[in-house]
Amino acid sequence: MPTLHVRNVPERLHRKIRSLATDSNRSLSAEVVELLDRGVHDAELRRAQKSLLTDIRRNRFKPPRGTPESQTLVREDRER
Repeated sequence: MPTLHVRNVPERLHRKIRSLATDSNRSLSAEVVELLDRGVHDAELRRAQKSLLTDIRRNRFKPPRGTPESQTLVREDRER
């Protein structure tokens, strides 16, 4: 299994991670791996959502040229 070394972790962040690890009854390393896993999972979800929204915008219905606007159609219908 690969090893990841992280340097210059702010003291405040280190304390928070240590506290989370204690609350979860995990080692500091196990807690960091869990947090990284969740963070990567969330980032992948955001990427997939962004891609889906891009596809939706790209495939959005566009009326053919020359199609009257809905306001014009409503006005004509009211005048009948």
